[in-house]
Amino acid sequence: MLKKYNNSIQRNVRHSERNNRHPEHNNRHSELVSESLTSPLLNKLLTIAIFCLMLILNTSCHKQTPRETSRQTHQTRTTRQTSQSSSHQLTIGFSIDTLAIERWQRDMDVFINKAKELGADVIVQNAGNSIEEQNRQLMYLLERNVDAVVVLPKDAESITESVQKLRAKGIPVISYDRLTLNSDISLYLTIDSEKVGEQMAQEMLRRAKGENWYCILGPAEDYNMTLIMEGIDRIIRTTPVHLNHTFYTDGWNYDLSYQEMVRILKEDIFPDAIICGNDAVAASVIDAINRYYPDTHIPVCGQDADISACQYIVQGKQDFTIYKPIIQLAEVAAECAVHLAHQEDISENRFRIRPINNGYGDIPTIWLEPTYVDKYNLDKVIIDSGFHSASSIYK
Repeated sequence: MLKKYNNSIQRNVRHSERNNRHPEHNNRHSELVSESLTSPLLNKLLTIAIFCLMLILNTSCHKQTPRETSRQTHQTRTTRQTSQSSSHQLTIGFSIDTLAIERWQRDMDVFINKAKELGADVIVQNAGNSIEEQNRQLMYLLERNVDAVVVLPKDAESITESVQKLRAKGIPVISYDRLTLNSDISLYLTIDSEKVGEQMAQEMLRRAKGENWYCILGPAEDYNMTLIMEGIDRIIRTTPVHLNHTFYTDGWNYDLSYQEMVRILKEDIFPDAIICGNDAVAASVIDAINRYYPDTHIPVCGQDADISACQYIVQGKQDFTIYKPIIQLAEVAAECAVHLAHQEDISENRFRIRPINNGYGDIPTIWLEPTYVDKYNLDKVIIDSGFHSASSIYK
C-alpha cells in the first residue's frame, strides 16, 4: 500500500513539472474554465446572488428600532380599528324580564331613543317573566354577535352561565337596575336601593301613628328587594317599630299582593303602615283597603312614581312614593353601553362610581339618587321635571 501511495505522489509531481514546462497548456486550461463560468445559467445565478446580497445590506442599514416597530404596529392597528369602527353599525342587545310594568316600558323607550341618538341599533328581548326564556334570549344575542348587552334579570342568580358565555366572547354586559350575582358583569347601573329603603322608613315614621308595620315587596329573587330591606332595617332598628311580617310577591303578581293584604286585614294584627315593593303593589294594597275598610286610612307607600301612584297621592289614598330618575338611568345606560362597545372607559368624573361585590368580585357601579315624593313636592319633582304632565295627574 505504501508503494502505491509513493507511485501516486511521483505521478502528481511529474504532472506538475509537465505543466510548468508548457505554460501555453495552462493558459488554455484557464480559458476553458472561464468559458464554462460564463455560461447563461451561471450568469443568472450570479445575478440572483448579487441581488440578495444588496437586499441584505440595505435591510441591515435601515433596521427599525423596537420603538419604531411598536409605533408602526400601533398605527396599523389603529388604522384598522378606525376603519372597522367607521363602517360597523353598533348593535346593543337589551334583555328585559318583562314589559308588563309601566316603569319598564318607559325605561325601554328612553333607552332606545338615546341609543339611536348615539348611532346604535337596539335588539330588545322580552323574557315575559321566564328565567328559561331569558337565558335563551341571551344566547340569541350571543349568536347575533352584538357589541354590548344590557340585562334586567328576572332572577339575580339565574343568568350567571349565560353572562359568562357572553363575557368569554368579549361582549361587555351591563346589569340594569337589578344586580346580577356571581358573574363577571362589566358594569352595574342602578338607583341606590338601600337609600330607597331608608327614605321609605324615614318618611313612614313621620306618618304612621302605630308600631305595627308590614312589608309587601316584590319577588325575593329581585336583589333590589334585599337592598330595600337593608335600608328599612337600618332606620327602624333603633325605633319601637315592629315589623310583623314581610311578604314577597312572586313574579310581581298583583293578585298575590292583593290577597296578602286581605289576609292581613282579616287575620293578622291590624296594620299601622304598609311599605310596598313598587307602586303597582301599593295599588293592589289600596284596593284591598278600600274594599274592606273604606273609611280607614292606613299609610301606604311604594316606589317608581307611576302615574296612578301620583294620582293616588293627590287624592290622599297613597301617602308617598319614591321617585327614581329613570329617564336619567336609561340614558346613562345607553351611553355606557356605547362606550363599552367601543372599548372605552367610563368616566369617574361624570358618574358616582362605587363598587359592589356580587359574589364574583367587585363590580363598578353607577349609583343614582332617589327622591321621596308626596303631595307637597309632587309638582316640583314630577311635573316640573317633565316626568308626568299636570293634566295626567290632576284629572
